[in-house]
Amino acid sequence: MNIWQKYAKVLVEYSTGVKKDDLVIISSDVQAQPLILAVYEEVLKKGAHPEIKLGLEGQKEIYFKNASDEQLKYISPLVELEYDKADKFIVIGAPYNTKNLAKIMPERLAKRSASTERLSSKMLKRAAEGSLSWVICDYPTNALAQEAKMSIFDYEEFLLNACYLHLDDPVAKWREIGEKQQKLADRLTRIKKLRIVGEKTDLTLSTEGRKWINCCGSNNFPDGEVFTSPVEDSAEGEIYFDFPAVYRGNEAQGIHLKFEKGKVISATAEKGEEFLLKMIGMDEGAGFLGEVAFGTNEMIREVTGNILFDEKIGGSIHLALGSSYPETGGKNKSGLHWDIIKNMKESSRAYADDKLIYENGKFLI
Repeated sequence: MNIWQKYAKVLVEYSTGVKKDDLVIISSDVQAQPLILAVYEEVLKKGAHPEIKLGLEGQKEIYFKNASDEQLKYISPLVELEYDKADKFIVIGAPYNTKNLAKIMPERLAKRSASTERLSSKMLKRAAEGSLSWVICDYPTNALAQEAKMSIFDYEEFLLNACYLHLDDPVAKWREIGEKQQKLADRLTRIKKLRIVGEKTDLTLSTEGRKWINCCGSNNFPDGEVFTSPVEDSAEGEIYFDFPAVYRGNEAQGIHLKFEKGKVISATAEKGEEFLLKMIGMDEGAGFLGEVAFGTNEMIREVTGNILFDEKIGGSIHLALGSSYPETGGKNKSGLHWDIIKNMKESSRAYADDKLIYENGKFLI
């Protein structure tokens, strides 16, 4: 079994649990051919029905440069059918260029995101009901390696290690992580108030009545976080994010947000402030929080510019502006879900119901 077959087996058997007769949509770019074909083969072995959807380099850029407002709002009935009928989605990132949408006007990106909100809401609702499962993962490409400031060889090794695919039995490792994190998630579910303190940061959130979710390789791969959706009108205070925040090829740095009654009342950034403000103004829900999470993957230690990895950095937290997750009890709806990460390894603390539970990147419970 080569490494891509091993990777595929984890995605199909563990992450999505493909069963006989499932309709499985495999979405990716052509660069990921070795992994796509391995996943396709593994799905067939399960007696399921795989459908491959491939994107072409330049396709998204051409779309956003040329689509009319009407076309930006249009949702194909064929895509609608996929979200209604598919049992599993396996999405493999394999970009040629991580900045191909960086010059697209933020308003156009926002219009498209607002239009597709009902699809993402449908997917999250079906996932919460248990009628759909999905996983997002990456295939190592030169673009991702360059973004992470690594060679392609170093990046491939980093990616495989972050997924624990270097181990003989990665599934056993993820199950071990899952058991440990479930105990943590259960304890956090019992708290009512979370306070985050650090550099230019003192933010209080209510998580009363919300469920904390244990992430151990089911929806994201690699994984390693526990998260919930805060009570929508509860965020009070300020928070500063020292890690770069990337969304659709656009980057903001040094983001500083202030909240009152759950809503962003002030947003500044040392870089990319205009883009940040456009995204927050996308729709009514974009200025509220949809997620608060602790990153726990100790194999991911530095920023790579790829949110799939960066939000899992051990010793970090992240908040998401925009849509929340129904399975947590979250009710916020938006076309935006932008995860923004804060390093908590130095001079940072988190309190649960006024009790210190987390300090300098480590849980104390």
